[in-house]
Amino acid sequence: MNETEKVKKLLDTKCAVIVVDVQNDFCHEKGACALRGSDVSGVKKMIPNLRLLLDAAHKNEIPVIYIQTIHTVETDSDAWAGRSGGNSAKVCRAGSWGIEFYEVSPAEGDIIVNKHRYSAFINTRLDSVLRTLKVETLLMTGVATNVCVESTARDGYMMDYNILFVSDCCASFSKEAHAMTLQNIDKHFGVVSDSGEITSLLGGKDKMPIAI
Repeated sequence: MNETEKVKKLLDTKCAVIVVDVQNDFCHEKGACALRGSDVSGVKKMIPNLRLLLDAAHKNEIPVIYIQTIHTVETDSDAWAGRSGGNSAKVCRAGSWGIEFYEVSPAEGDIIVNKHRYSAFINTRLDSVLRTLKVETLLMTGVATNVCVESTARDGYMMDYNILFVSDCCASFSKEAHAMTLQNIDKHFGVVSDSGEITSLLGGKDKMPIAI
């Protein structure tokens, strides 16, 4: 089975698009990550691809789930707040501009799941939502490729979801880190494809199965 056939096979299951942490603090040039020196230029390049994928998902009635990081005093454990000089607890503070979505935002019917750690499966309702929707395959997108997107993909795979990692709908603060995650996912945790191949395959279908 070649790579295109693998992608098509996954798209023939009940899918959901997972949009991880596309928020101002992670993506905007004036967000917390950029202000502390992270290179966010890759985000701008991937946004058009993400928009095309989201449009295709909506047209094919594929659920879209936005993952939104929100940090509060109640979730600032000593271990979490203390790592990297406390930087992890300084981004996406509840009620701040930094938690708002960047360049894309939930459409009517899309779902938002809040998280407080790298993986969107840790102490959240994501698994319950996916099981209720009878989702089998996760189309992984978002920021940062090698941190929160990869962490969520790894946990999803361990929980028996198929992983379809959308290479040009993810961005990292390092080209090398982005490439390493794609290699790692492809070898151990799922299938890597791009938005062009996926939207082309979706466009060839009258309807994708509706997850209910």
